[in-house]
Formats: sequence, C-alpha cells, structure tokens
Amino acid sequence: MSKWKYTKGLHDLGNGCWGYLVPDGSWGWSNAGIIADGEANLLVDTLFDLACTKDMLDDMKANVPGADNIGILVNTHADGDHTFGNQLVKGARIIGTEGTVADFDRFDPKMLDEVNRNPAKFGKAGEFMAECFKPFDFSGITLTPPTETFKDKMTIMVGDKRVELIEVGPAHSLGDALIYVPEDKVLYTGDILFSAGTPIAWYGPVVRWINVCNMVLDMDVEVIVAGHGPISTKDDVRKMRDYLMDVTEMARPLYEQGVDFLDAAYKIDLGDYKDWTDAERVIVTIQTLYDDFEAADERPVHIPIPYFEMMKNMRDHMGKPRVHDEWCTAHDH
Repeated sequence: MSKWKYTKGLHDLGNGCWGYLVPDGSWGWSNAGIIADGEANLLVDTLFDLACTKDMLDDMKANVPGADNIGILVNTHADGDHTFGNQLVKGARIIGTEGTVADFDRFDPKMLDEVNRNPAKFGKAGEFMAECFKPFDFSGITLTPPTETFKDKMTIMVGDKRVELIEVGPAHSLGDALIYVPEDKVLYTGDILFSAGTPIAWYGPVVRWINVCNMVLDMDVEVIVAGHGPISTKDDVRKMRDYLMDVTEMARPLYEQGVDFLDAAYKIDLGDYKDWTDAERVIVTIQTLYDDFEAADERPVHIPIPYFEMMKNMRDHMGKPRVHDEWCTAHDH
C-alpha cells in the first residue's frame, strides 16, 4: 500500500519534491507538482481552470519555501488540464517541447466555455463534454504557451538540484515530456502515465508510448507523479504499458478481419481493465491503433484524432461517463 493517500492537495515527496493531486483523476482532474531548492523552484504543469490553479498555487505558497514567486514552469504537454492555468504564472520562464507549442492552439478554452453553457449546440459530443467538464469554469482563460522550447533533453538547475527534461512525444500527445529529478529518484510524467485510470492515445503511434513506458521502467526512479491518479511507482507504469500492449494485441486481428474500429471497441474484452475509470477511452486508442496498422511503419508525427468526432463516439457507443457529483458538490467553485 502506498504511503501517500490519494487526497486533494500538496504531497511532500521529500528533498524538495512535491506532488499536487486532484482526485479522482478522471476527465480534467489532473496532477501537477513543484520542485524546490532554497528560494528556487520549478512548477510542473498548471490545472484545468483558473480557480483550480489558484487553489494549487495558494497551497504551494503556504507550504513550499519560495513558491510565492514561481521561477520556472514546465508544461508536460499541451492539453488544457495541464496548461489552462499558465497565465497565473506568466512571469515565470515557461518551457515545453516544440510539439507542445505546436499543439497548443488545438485546445480552446472559449469553445469549452461555450460547450458548458450550451452543450446542445454541439450535439452528442457537447453532451459528453459538458458532463465531463461541468465542474470547471473556462471563462477568463488566456492561452499562455511556453516561451522556451527544447528538443530531446534539457538540463535545468533548480538551486543546486539537477532537473532533466526529456522529450518523449508524440505518444499520448504531440509533445509529451518527462521531468526527472535523478538525485531524488522522482519522476513527473504528465499524461505518459494515467495511474489507475484508462489512458487515451490521441496521437500515437501507440508503440512509441509503449516504448516510453519501457524506458521509464529502466530508469532509476522510485516515486512517480502521474498526470492523473495517485502517487505511483513503476508497478503502475507496468500496468498501463500492459494495457496498451493488450489492446494492441486484441485490436490487430479485428483490423485484419475488416472490423470497424467502433465495433472492435465492443468486441475487445477489457477484462480487469474494464473497471478502470473512463473505459470509454479505448475507442480513441483503437482508432489510433487502426491508423498505426494502416501506416505499417512507425511515423515520427501522427495526425491527431478528430476531437469532437471521438467525443461523440464515446457518448454514443460506451454510454455516459461516471459523473463526479459528490466531488463537484464538495469542491464547487
């Protein structure tokens, strides 16, 4: 059993490394973190709206020395639940991969605000998105992308602490990055890891994501802050890697038989994985796998899956997602 409880807020990982968790880890409920040494600090990601991000920053200011002035922000990727709060730390250096910057405009808070206000306008995709995202307030958000980019690897000194930024996308997204603190054996993965939840492969090829998981398993890491879910270990990476491998193995013969990817989502037996949160995401991953199979060879860049079409498919074919009424009521903002 993990010594860290899966509770909202800041969790001290030791030696100036902190994770910030937001249960239950489902759609939009993402994690972040901060690495500090003396007055120097590096923030890993922001959250899905300004209120959530402000709550997080206030928690950090109250508990982490120097956190009243964020010096560096690294975005692990471009998804809004990891970037929409960036404007609240816009005085910091904001760093991301080139893929993250290229992908940034794909996530429009104004559109999500309109979806929440008038979901019927967007059909079944809007119904699904409004149900998933109704706890969040997307008004007043100004997209604030990274102003510095890196390729492959970048080393940053946070005080006397060495932090390594490692580009690993495209995988979950176009620009995924890991943030690694080698002397403390701590890793922040962004959405390379969904812990105890269903991953979703918007880009692929999926084999790249599997390879990244294997790379993490070979790293000298003891504590992992996932993009969603509890504080994790390599066991959680292994479980998610196995999910991606198993879905790939089950999808391949269906593709070869000419089964439509949506029908394949019904035919695949998810076994123990069916109880993971957001199981409907398998639809997106299978569509990505079908594109991978058609292309045959691994590609350096994958055209993203159509967002609205996939949201509609998840609503149509997998039913309503679990709604977080109890959590939303307790943490209404």
